[in-house]
Amino acid sequence: MIAPLIKGLVLGLILSISVGPIIFAIIKHSINSGRKAGLSFVAGVSTSDISLVLFCNFFTGLFATALEHKNKIALAGSVFLIALGVYTLFFKKVSISENANGVAEKLTWQKYLGLYLSGFFMNTLNPGVFLFWFAWTAAIVADAAVASNPANYKAVVFITCLAFVLASDIVKVVLSEKLRPKLNAKNLHIINQVAGAILIGFGVFLLYGAIQ
Repeated sequence: MIAPLIKGLVLGLILSISVGPIIFAIIKHSINSGRKAGLSFVAGVSTSDISLVLFCNFFTGLFATALEHKNKIALAGSVFLIALGVYTLFFKKVSISENANGVAEKLTWQKYLGLYLSGFFMNTLNPGVFLFWFAWTAAIVADAAVASNPANYKAVVFITCLAFVLASDIVKVVLSEKLRPKLNAKNLHIINQVAGAILIGFGVFLLYGAIQ
């Protein structure tokens, strides 16, 4: 089963190094609110990836219908990213949530849930992510058809890929959180502004593609 393992690692590498709004959001949340906040966001992204993989594998008959509405998906994603970017850029207040010992304050479960859902929907409403899974699922299913055990082949590819992406996102959280003690409120404000501008930029790009 070396071939599906290698394919899963390659797909995971491609997805983990892709430059998109997800990576900037991971960095922002990790720096602003600490490791647990970043991990909550990553958990939402990972759940979204798993859901998309299951959808692509078990509901192949809906592919054509989904692709027919890809502009609507892109439109919804662009609105979500632009709204989130505008909030981050203009309205989000920046504070260093540390106590006197320099330990990040514990967020409420509602905030963790909000971060989780934000990661889930940001990933799900990105048509690029859906098309990535759609295209590669079709290719992997074709490869698995000629394998001695198609079910095991697909399982190894997707589990390896998803595990690699999740591990890489966790590494991003840890590395970003390590920078936190060196930052002050002014620098965090700048990071928020940059992240907000990037989210708006990606949203406008998606909107442009949706209306073409």
